[in-house]
Amino acid sequence: MTAEAWDLVVVGAGPAGSAAGLGALAEDPSLRVLLLDRSDFPRDKSCGDGIAPHVLDALATVGAGDVVDGWAPLRHLELSHGDVRVEGPMARPVHVVPREVLDARLVERACAAGATLRRHRVTSAADPLLAGAGVVVGADGAYSVLRQHLLGRRAHPRAIAIRGYAPTTPGLRGRQVIRYGDRHQPSYAWAFDRGDGLANVGYGELLPGDGEGREQPSRRLLLEQLEALVPGAAATGTGWRGHHLPLSTWRWEQPDGRVLLAGDAAGLVNPMTGEGIYYAVATGIIAGRTAARTLAAGRPHDAGAAHRHDVRRLLARHLRHTWLASRLSRSPAVVDAGIRAAGRDRHVFDTLVELGLGDGLIGPRLAGRLLDGLVRR
Repeated sequence: MTAEAWDLVVVGAGPAGSAAGLGALAEDPSLRVLLLDRSDFPRDKSCGDGIAPHVLDALATVGAGDVVDGWAPLRHLELSHGDVRVEGPMARPVHVVPREVLDARLVERACAAGATLRRHRVTSAADPLLAGAGVVVGADGAYSVLRQHLLGRRAHPRAIAIRGYAPTTPGLRGRQVIRYGDRHQPSYAWAFDRGDGLANVGYGELLPGDGEGREQPSRRLLLEQLEALVPGAAATGTGWRGHHLPLSTWRWEQPDGRVLLAGDAAGLVNPMTGEGIYYAVATGIIAGRTAARTLAAGRPHDAGAAHRHDVRRLLARHLRHTWLASRLSRSPAVVDAGIRAAGRDRHVFDTLVELGLGDGLIGPRLAGRLLDGLVRR
């Protein structure tokens, strides 16, 4: 069987994959780009549905910053752990857009730019459709076939979460609510108002590592925790979907060669909050642009090194800071100190939002406020 000839084949057409197609075609509209996905679009995906402004900044560079049109911006954030609480307006609004809508819109933008979408499940790196590609982007999610091919079955910290949709109550209207629980941190429930009468609600926590000896949390336990932290959410919610999150670590890996990784497939999920859309879109665009440039130079096997360099330049410091923040936040005392500090200092509040949703860092002011709060305690 003769392999089809494509300049770029992208495995997975979610935000990372569609962004890769958009990045490549923004760089060179003549490229032959194939998007592969095992599902038809629109399709649902388990997620908190929060779209940070950083996502739209990145998409604007490839002509797709309008994917949230028609959905109301959300400006108010509440953070709490028990009786410790802070709330206030965020410096920049977020949007809450169901993945069924967002992903379909991104695929449409990629196809309008010149990509071809095909329903196809890739189960092996030896798939004939990949053999004929100049560059391949693995954007095939948390259980990526291409990540396993490149990096093997490496131990990776993971979280588990469950998501549903519940009627928006007056207390949740216009809000993004995050309430920390008392199980294995980071563990929290959320309720994000979509602005259309429904809220995205859910709960997630860190999974046990090898040798820890504790049981995997069940669906029932996850829903019980959600109901305890956001009363009424589990009782009135529907459309429950669970998912695992491959959390980012201290250092990000990308091997040399013509196969690039992006988004969840690259193990890029904020270990403090579980946010992954910004990482997916940003690294997808970088992968697409890298593919186009190395193909134009006739050096597709240089793509891996170039992608590694550009992603690390964008995210390396941030990933180290989020890893440190996630380790610190395993202590309830640190969680409480952070929330109290955010209540006393607007700059700290904004820094925590940036650290959790975008590309923020732990600055001296946040570190000092945390230390002061722990000493006071």
